[in-house]
Amino acid sequence: MKKSLGFTLAEVLITLGIIGVVAAMTMPTLMNSTQGAQYKAAYKKALSALSQAITLNVALNEIDFGDLDGSTYSPTTPNDYNLENILRTRMNVVRSTSEDPLATGEYTPVAGIDGSLHGVGGTTLASNTTLFMNDGIMFSFTPGAAKNCTEDKTVATTAAKCNGFIDVNGTKGPNKVVACDTNNTATCVVSNPTDIYPVKFFDTSVVPSTEAARAVLYGK
Repeated sequence: MKKSLGFTLAEVLITLGIIGVVAAMTMPTLMNSTQGAQYKAAYKKALSALSQAITLNVALNEIDFGDLDGSTYSPTTPNDYNLENILRTRMNVVRSTSEDPLATGEYTPVAGIDGSLHGVGGTTLASNTTLFMNDGIMFSFTPGAAKNCTEDKTVATTAAKCNGFIDVNGTKGPNKVVACDTNNTATCVVSNPTDIYPVKFFDTSVVPSTEAARAVLYGK
């Protein structure tokens, strides 16, 4: 009699079952890690694009964030001291809105929007201008607060660094503000970056305005 070597059907099914269980356990973590890496890369790209825009504006117009006058953008009479006009001139802005995207249903954050994402505080985006770039990035800020955004203490209207936020994938979810893994912000670690990053802009700088946003930018 010939002796055949191989696996029985039961052994094959058991092996496939084990592989399926292991895959089901690891795939969510792997997907979150991959998505988090994409958010982190897009966040760094957005910060770089905004910084380059104001640097270019300084080179060409000698106007930086500290020169902003807090005016409202007008397409018929553009103002070189208006933040939206500067960004429209130096970046690929495909559209903008001054309507509250929360009220219109265009934008729905997971945990709501708090005052850290506004130039003047508040719990809605009703007073914000939101710019949408051609690469899908969204930048939102309060025009009236975008005024004299400088660290120069000699400026009479010295304002706290002007605030806004970046959503690296626009209105698409999860629309969740980045947060530390624990409540200890002194040793903030963000294992799963999300898509909303609070920032502050002043002089020629655009930098993170929360510990979590800083941890994502400067972390490994």
